[in-house]
Amino acid sequence: MSTIAAPSQAQRLTLFYREFIGKKIAMALSGVVLFGYVVIHMAGNLQIFAGREQINSYAAQLHSSAPVLWGARVVLLTAVLVHIYTAISLTRQSRAARPEGYRKTGQRHPNLPARTMLFSGLALAAFIVFHLLHLTTGTVHPQFADLKPYDNMVSGFQMPVVALFYVLSVALLGAHLYHGAWSMFQSLGISHPRYTPALKKFAVAFAFLLTVGFSLVPLAVLFGVVR
Repeated sequence: MSTIAAPSQAQRLTLFYREFIGKKIAMALSGVVLFGYVVIHMAGNLQIFAGREQINSYAAQLHSSAPVLWGARVVLLTAVLVHIYTAISLTRQSRAARPEGYRKTGQRHPNLPARTMLFSGLALAAFIVFHLLHLTTGTVHPQFADLKPYDNMVSGFQMPVVALFYVLSVALLGAHLYHGAWSMFQSLGISHPRYTPALKKFAVAFAFLLTVGFSLVPLAVLFGVVR
């Protein structure tokens, strides 16, 4: 009598990911990784207000262990790729399941961040590429100095176009994070009428504080508070 081999763990995960709920959970989990990163990254950036020595020492410490640094980069890159691929896949799946004529006249639209999540996500991906080339590799930074983030940010953000581009980009990031945080709670099953209002307020506060936190550095340099 022939036997059918049970699917492996990898096969079960693949089959689960193909389902709509699987993709939603993948979006949520990759979002958790990205949320954690932006909080840590913002905290690192804000050390510029403690002076040149503090933030330059912080950068040197981060680069002191290559295995840890590259391990974190691999995890982050994986989360970004999963997040982008899954977002595109979910958008296609939703559009395929909803014919063009389905929409009713006078139907209420969801909020703007929700309707523009794919666009804002792709725009942020482009911004991240520029940010890496500007302040990580120095490829597009005319005065880049290795492991000297203080000087790199000061010389970089003294250009009004660059500083305002960063502020607009982090404002877009805030809008994306607001809806992303709320969707993440729902996808992970953290939703209940009793504490849903508190979760919504948390999503708003989280997005607002990150937007302000990331905007402080370019604006402080632009207006001469940090020089």
